[in-house]
Amino acid sequence: MGGCAGSRRRFSDSEGEETVPEPRLPLLDHQGAHWKNAVGFCPRVLVSGICAAGSFVLVAFSHSVGTSLCGVVFASISSGLGEVTFLSLTAFYPSYFLLLTSPEAQDPGGEEEAESAARQPLIRTEAPESKPGSSSSLSLRERWTVFKGLLWYIVPLVVVYFAEYFINQGLFELLFFWNTSLSHAQQYRWYQMLYQAGVFASRSSLRCCRIRFTWALALLQCLNLVFLLADVWFGFLPSIYLVFLIILYEGLLGGAAYVNTFHNIALETSDEHREFAMAATCISDTLGISLSGLLALPLHDFLCQLS
Repeated sequence: MGGCAGSRRRFSDSEGEETVPEPRLPLLDHQGAHWKNAVGFCPRVLVSGICAAGSFVLVAFSHSVGTSLCGVVFASISSGLGEVTFLSLTAFYPSYFLLLTSPEAQDPGGEEEAESAARQPLIRTEAPESKPGSSSSLSLRERWTVFKGLLWYIVPLVVVYFAEYFINQGLFELLFFWNTSLSHAQQYRWYQMLYQAGVFASRSSLRCCRIRFTWALALLQCLNLVFLLADVWFGFLPSIYLVFLIILYEGLLGGAAYVNTFHNIALETSDEHREFAMAATCISDTLGISLSGLLALPLHDFLCQLS
């Protein structure tokens, strides 16, 4: 759809010229390009994978807090490096190879022109459309202009991650029910599993559901935070299974906000700005998580003292 239309513009000779659509490559050539792209990703995947594997080993066999914290650091390196690298590379690779860009790239059709016409570029500059290149070629003024245009998407994503990680870091341990066979530790693990299941499902839902106004997701996530904070304070929920549903819903909102934010940016930024836009927006989840940790951990200790 819109992302596929953008990728077609990327390979045109100039903005003003009409180009004759190239015939579709034979299936064998298409598959060959796919595997070349896969091989090209391997070195970047390897670094992130080694850090991730190292984090699992350190935490699993740890006998001290320091070793466990080192494992957490390696996990953060893996996540941060992989995220900013892969999202930036969406400006260079076909969208069939990357989940966060247009899923219709393998099936071009008339629908893409309609969406492309409906979407106006998020960032407008006087520079002509060009092939995607390194973001290092952008001037400081261009970067600032692009960043200001991205705030419409960055701010709600920060709010979503702030609210959901405030719940995860500050409230999960306090949402404890006695009227169940699950121990305290088991309840906490179920919360984490359901949250991640919701995130996984909604991040994989781009073919089925697309959301343009991510501010709505930020508002709903904040309502989740207020509701669960009220339950920790007053204890009015009668069953842990209600909390299970709310946490699954929390994960669905978080995953949907993430994937739709980057999909919308991919559609609405010009080719020359897309790499920088993707990388710059990566600060959203990190900033939201960091802010939530600063506030949630002291609140957690305060609530523990009250109880």
